Amino acid sequence: MANLLTGIRLLLVVPVAWALAFPNFMSAPLLLVLIAVGILTDYFDGIVARATNMASAKGQLFDHCTDFFFVAVGLTGAANTGLVSPILPLLITIAFSQYVLDSYFLFNQKQLRMSFLGRWNGIFYFLPLIMISVSRLESVAEIQENIESIVALVNYLLIVSTVASIIDRGLAPLRE
Repeated sequence: MANLLTGIRLLLVVPVAWALAFPNFMSAPLLLVLIAVGILTDYFDGIVARATNMASAKGQLFDHCTDFFFVAVGLTGAANTGLVSPILPLLITIAFSQYVLDSYFLFNQKQLRMSFLGRWNGIFYFLPLIMISVSRLESVAEIQENIESIVALVNYLLIVSTVASIIDRGLAPLRE
């Protein structure tokens, strides 16, 4: 059941990214619903896995890879419209690759090893996707520019925090 929830999120990657890249592809309310479904499946898949005693390292990897694809591909779509910098999804790709590679190979873990900053970045990467979809709603047309300005600020904060996370993770072996 948990992997089914994760699989639903994986199926949403392309339509969400396409809608972020091409605003006329789907309505803003539908885009917001799909992003909400992605977030809810992310929230509940781990809860379901633990509650049913089905949590596993492979399930965690599937979940985290799906989260990565959802936000990185979605933000790449948003970068297509100029609402976020293309540097952000690139940095997310570097940070996620570093996370997986050093968890398994450098630290010889049997499952992913999260850092404090990386965990919070992973949560906040969803924020620009939500804000962009909200900015496209007709009911907020009057403040669309304000929302997009906040998206730009969040984008730059995420770039800084992702670089900090990459540096922190790179220095972690020196502290161990």
